[in-house]
Amino acid sequence: MKPVARFAAALLGSVFAAGLYAGAANAEVTVLGWPGGPEETALRAAADAYNAKDDVSEENKVELLFFNRDGFWDKLQADLAAGSDAFDLNLLATYSIGRYAPFMEPVELSDEAQALYGDAVLSTMQFDGKQYGVPTDLSLHFMYYRKDLIDALMSDDDAKARYADISEEHLGTAMEPKNPDEWTWDDYAATALYFTKAVNPDSPTRYGTVLQMKNLLFNIMVWQSTARSYGGDWMDADGKITVDSEAFRKGLELYKKLYDAGATPRDSLSYEFAEANAAYAAGQVAAMVQWNAAAADLTNAEKSPAVGEVTATIAPPSGPEARATHIHGLGLGLNKSAENKEGANAFLKWLSTEEAALIYARAGGAPALSADAVSSVADERPDLVQLGEYAGAYGYVMNGGASANALAIYELQAKEFTGYWSGQQDLDTALANVEKGMADLLK
Repeated sequence: MKPVARFAAALLGSVFAAGLYAGAANAEVTVLGWPGGPEETALRAAADAYNAKDDVSEENKVELLFFNRDGFWDKLQADLAAGSDAFDLNLLATYSIGRYAPFMEPVELSDEAQALYGDAVLSTMQFDGKQYGVPTDLSLHFMYYRKDLIDALMSDDDAKARYADISEEHLGTAMEPKNPDEWTWDDYAATALYFTKAVNPDSPTRYGTVLQMKNLLFNIMVWQSTARSYGGDWMDADGKITVDSEAFRKGLELYKKLYDAGATPRDSLSYEFAEANAAYAAGQVAAMVQWNAAAADLTNAEKSPAVGEVTATIAPPSGPEARATHIHGLGLGLNKSAENKEGANAFLKWLSTEEAALIYARAGGAPALSADAVSSVADERPDLVQLGEYAGAYGYVMNGGASANALAIYELQAKEFTGYWSGQQDLDTALANVEKGMADLLK
């Protein structure tokens, strides 16, 4: 039996938890998954299907472990570093692979994995050119917009003329409204300004957009596709930090302009996922960039009666260099101290097959799959069609975004960039502080 009591006690701090962990450890392949939500439900379904296979022996069946999310990542790192063999496979996230890579082993996926996921999705589980996990769930960004409002704008000559006047006044160019799938960031800005009552008193919505500007690392992930679409990255190919660039300035100035114009609620400096969703669902916002996880609520008329039937989703706007969406994944990788590496690797190989991915998807998971693979579940999970398409076509991970200090870098940027947006410091100071802090973190 594996020595599990210490790990369980550290994660849950209870005698009951320690006993639960010890009981679970009778299985020969022990998997520590992400607790709660669709990820747990989907992994349970996949494990049940695997364990029911005729060619899976009793000693290689999978047992799943789930614990509280609070402090999960720090506690996982501590246990991995201590050489715990309480689990064979454990959860990974793109932005934390660098922390855990020294205590894990690269893995070999199935022969189907390349065609099933594609390079962009596989890269979310890579570090230093090596594959450390199977990408089970993916997060990226959609542009959510009100179809009814855009259709009305584009069919009204007087409204188009007003749109041109507003864009010329605020952006320096008289612009015409476009189909949102053709938007650049300037088109998005012009549309947001047009649908803002502080700018256009005739606007049917109070705000043109809603920005998530709280000092929170995940909000930087939402914002940074603006910079990426202008060619921005954290570092160049030689490892030189490149955030003090025209690309980052463009993206940061866009948010500042919209905030100062009143195109987003004044208290957006305290907004994150939930607050942005609430503002949009209330019918007071024309368009916003938000995580794909919001789609199930915002496009559902029962859950969001004010907007559900009139909301559509597309990929974020384009810049001069790219159309881009931040992506990061959750996945499973191999503990270097695992007791049953052979059985664990067998489960990982199966998990990276189309058979397993479709079981996972049908149970509520969010794998980003190729067009051919996702067609099998398109009727049941239409959101996965866009997820796979956009991940493959537009997905990126910043150079250094999977490093050991990636989370700390996001936190640094959140602090400094929020300081700029709120007017507490100028743009030059914010970028200089980020470059200096990143230099220390990436040594």
